[in-house]
Amino acid sequence: MTEFRPGRFQILPVIVKNLIIINVLIFLAQISIGQNSAIIENTFALHTWQSPLFKPWQLVTHMFLHGSWDHIFFNMFALWMFGSILENLWGPKRFLTFYLICGLGAALCHMIALYYENKQLFDSFNAMSIGQQEYYRDAFNQKINEATLGASGAVFGCLAAFGYLFPNTYIYLYFFIPIKAKWLVILYAGYELYATIQSSAGDNVAHVAHLGGALVGFLLVYFWNKTNRRTFY
Repeated sequence: MTEFRPGRFQILPVIVKNLIIINVLIFLAQISIGQNSAIIENTFALHTWQSPLFKPWQLVTHMFLHGSWDHIFFNMFALWMFGSILENLWGPKRFLTFYLICGLGAALCHMIALYYENKQLFDSFNAMSIGQQEYYRDAFNQKINEATLGASGAVFGCLAAFGYLFPNTYIYLYFFIPIKAKWLVILYAGYELYATIQSSAGDNVAHVAHLGGALVGFLLVYFWNKTNRRTFY
């Protein structure tokens, strides 16, 4: 088996460490203020540009908010697992640039998907009579003002980059099942694409954002690494 194991000095590089600290502190702030956390989400989580709650800074700030303990744990674990290796490979400045660009790319892909998803809703609402609009206004506003939050898009970019640079490195699913990084990325991308097409009711996961982050991450690392002829792990 081909494996890549970071040395002790690589375990928690500076950017990954600070990203984890910032995300955890903000999440603790979210849960500590309880019901008032909606104020944070309305201001800093990502909203479709069709929503009156949309602000340009949300394209970045949404990456530092999370919705549950599971959400932040798995995102931060994946950031540490894949991001620490990438940061040690590239250095802090390039890794931070990569991370933020992946998050922005994921957000833009998600916004485009939301625009087309909501366009039909807007058309149907505008075609209603005044009385019907008043009846459905609360449900309409709730849908339009839904918030998207989490570092998943940027983390998926890290996963895609790791799969490209270290395709034959084994990753242990659930700590027991070995799978090469390239197959993990392909299978995960396939699942996200399937979930996007299915778009089942009640699914509140931003699958398009995941795919967008992975695509941006792959393209970035592909062009950055284009002239590098080193051996892949």
